[in-house]
Amino acid sequence: MDLGTVLPALPEIVVLAMGCLILVVDVFLGDGRHRFAQIATQVTLLLAALATLFVLAGYGGGPVYTFNDMFVADGMAHVLKLFAYIAISVCLICSRGYLAERDLLRGEFFVLVLFSLLGIMVLISANSLLTLYIGLELNALAFYGLIAFNRDSPLASEAAMKYFILAALASGLLLYGMSMLYGATGAILIPEISESIGRGEANKVLLVFALVFLVAGIGFKFGAVPFHMWIPDVYDGAPTAVTILISSAPKLAAFALAIRILVNGMVPLAGDWQQMLVVLTVLSLVVGNVVGIAQTSFKRMLGYSAISHMGFVLLGLSSGVVAGNLYSAVDAYGAAMFYAIVYVLMATGSFAMVLLLSRAGFEGDKLDDLRGLNRRSPWLAFMGLIIMFTMAGVPPTVGFYAKLGVIKAAISAGQVWLAVVAVMSALIGAFYYLRVVKLMYFDEPVGAEPLRRDLDLRLVYSLNGLALLALGLLPGGLLDICLQAVRSLTV
Repeated sequence: MDLGTVLPALPEIVVLAMGCLILVVDVFLGDGRHRFAQIATQVTLLLAALATLFVLAGYGGGPVYTFNDMFVADGMAHVLKLFAYIAISVCLICSRGYLAERDLLRGEFFVLVLFSLLGIMVLISANSLLTLYIGLELNALAFYGLIAFNRDSPLASEAAMKYFILAALASGLLLYGMSMLYGATGAILIPEISESIGRGEANKVLLVFALVFLVAGIGFKFGAVPFHMWIPDVYDGAPTAVTILISSAPKLAAFALAIRILVNGMVPLAGDWQQMLVVLTVLSLVVGNVVGIAQTSFKRMLGYSAISHMGFVLLGLSSGVVAGNLYSAVDAYGAAMFYAIVYVLMATGSFAMVLLLSRAGFEGDKLDDLRGLNRRSPWLAFMGLIIMFTMAGVPPTVGFYAKLGVIKAAISAGQVWLAVVAVMSALIGAFYYLRVVKLMYFDEPVGAEPLRRDLDLRLVYSLNGLALLALGLLPGGLLDICLQAVRSLTV
């Protein structure tokens, strides 16, 4: 093994080494001295970003394979990793005060976050079934501990148990599908699987059965209906500092998982998996938006909102392969990637609203807690309005262009009826986003308690809202990055 072998995985090595270092040093520092862990985690994210840019500059964004071709560093991997660093950094900054008030600001919290990030990074760069599964499980194992981190909360323990059971079931389905895929093709490397299927060497019936299990596992990672059962309960039961993490970077990993398995590995079976994704898309759009209307918990509402947004991402993925038209595929997958990144920004901003409302002994996670926010803080209410308008897809926010991109991809694919379903579901979903705006601006405040004074939380929350508006006014830059990243794939 030489330097050229390990260099493409430099970001992963940085995160792993720093995670182990923080774990060891924090033990010697003892309880109550976790400033080192906070700062070191942010430094780790910065070093990982610099390492990713270094690899990108060194190899020019083209696919680079290493570790016996089981790991790939390509344009899509670089872009998704960079946004994962940003999302987790924002989440940790927003959560500092929340964790401190509940005696959860401990070194092991940051170590678990870094190892979950490592799983996300490995999953994003996986080029074999084995690497995919390792990244998936590393991320899931870290989140088991994070969800149950507040040991005094029965809700958190219940949420962790539900996530553990359902995630284990989904991992089993995914692993079973991978084993059948290996049995049908005799390969674990994704490009070799695609070549074997393309040559017609594999048993088609066995492949379709494998595909069913794989799509079920992917559906769970997305939180798509009918594999969505864990999202409302986990979002509501987990500490908000953990919910904001679950709702952000792992969605990028889910997108990468779908691209690696379905687009890179099983594009000859596109006619089969596209039909499955269409079913998941319609169910997620309808159930997520309709059931979200009935929620009184802000976190549960955002959970059902996540389900509907993942329906839009799946809409782009299901519109990718159209009669072998490569240009349409690039547009569709680029639009889906753009939507996934935009959703991560929306999710971090929306859960930051919950963190702003919370205080010691009070979660601030009910819709009624948003009443009269404009009278308490006009600026923070305005940022909340931008975030909700982005969620609803109201121009000129970036949410409008994200929805427009995937709907255009569906129309280009000839799935006009699916585009109509997406538009109608977006109109239904707009009701509960505008209800939040109504509560903030037109209802009387429920109490006179002050909002959080954490300067870092307020600053990051404001920057998040302004970024959503700025990207809506100038969406071309991010969209071009996504399209360029998708072109680096073999589609």
